Amino acid sequence: MSTEPAPSAGAWFAPGRVNLIGEHTDYNDGFVLPFALPHRAVVTASAAAGRTGRVHSAQQDAVVEFSAPTVVPGEVTGWAAYVAGTCWAFREAGHPVGEVDLWLDSDVPVGAGLSSSAAVECAVGVALAGLAGVSVDPTGLARIARRAENEFVGAPTGGMDQMASMHGRSGRLVFLDTRDDTVQLVPFDPPAHGLELLVIDSRAPHAHADGEYGARRADCEAAAAALGVPALRDARLTDLATLTDDRIRRRARHVITENDRVREVVALLSGGADPREIGPLLDASHRSMRDDFEITVPHVDVAVQAARAGGAIGARMTGGGFGGCVIALCDADRVDAVTSAVRAAYTERGWAEPVVFPGRPSDGAGRLPG
Repeated sequence: MSTEPAPSAGAWFAPGRVNLIGEHTDYNDGFVLPFALPHRAVVTASAAAGRTGRVHSAQQDAVVEFSAPTVVPGEVTGWAAYVAGTCWAFREAGHPVGEVDLWLDSDVPVGAGLSSSAAVECAVGVALAGLAGVSVDPTGLARIARRAENEFVGAPTGGMDQMASMHGRSGRLVFLDTRDDTVQLVPFDPPAHGLELLVIDSRAPHAHADGEYGARRADCEAAAAALGVPALRDARLTDLATLTDDRIRRRARHVITENDRVREVVALLSGGADPREIGPLLDASHRSMRDDFEITVPHVDVAVQAARAGGAIGARMTGGGFGGCVIALCDADRVDAVTSAVRAAYTERGWAEPVVFPGRPSDGAGRLPG
């Protein structure tokens, strides 16, 4: 990360996230089980007295100016929309927003499905609260950040990413019921069990705001309407026989079974089970995303297959799909073998080498000391 921000009133951070299990369930009022990563977006912030505020990014050449107290959707686009949108949503929530200078830096990989955008939004949110001297609870800030992404940026995402970024804790998963935003922290410490959860960046393109994500959401809404339920969270497998459209039926089956898998993982880990027991559930989740929801791509399918061949206990794609990352749970003494197997599979196909790192639950958003 860059270490040359402008003079400021303080620095605040928010992490990216990995989802252990529970894909495309969040906008269906379902259950998800992410955790916060050590990778963070950091916002160094100060008041811009007497002039329009500016946003700098260590990852971008341009400096973007906008008036935080008056900015509206459509006025700022590109990477700075995540920043401006959070200012707008913070203001729309009834909190004071003055002209601000913000220096943004992040080591959350962009385009990897690790919620780099939510990390930025949440970091800006906690910075705005800190500068204004107002207290906003983590769920409130997560909702502000989600509104920025949905209504200002225009990405039809659920609220999992922002909730994980705000509520994450070291050694804990964030079990989120997206219907009412209730959170339960679930123990998950792979190294304590001689395990490692590898995050494998497939290096395939990844975009949340594309038409495919929106199409899956529309399919889910159509399924819920056909079943006569408020959301697919309320449907059961036995209901699917009434759906005559095969694609809609498969989309619904993924969401219903994925919710069941999330709850089973939570029950196992909360009950003190060896984390190795969740391996088959990770595998089943990937098959469901590949066959029923159709959101995987060759890069992630190959990574999953190679990781399992290299000795992983379970592996799956994580994130919204169409690229992004794979997670692989493995014994600590198999880390090198799993990593080598995935890299060899990529080399054989002439693909760029994947980036592999351990994913360990870390703390959520807050203020940096100093």
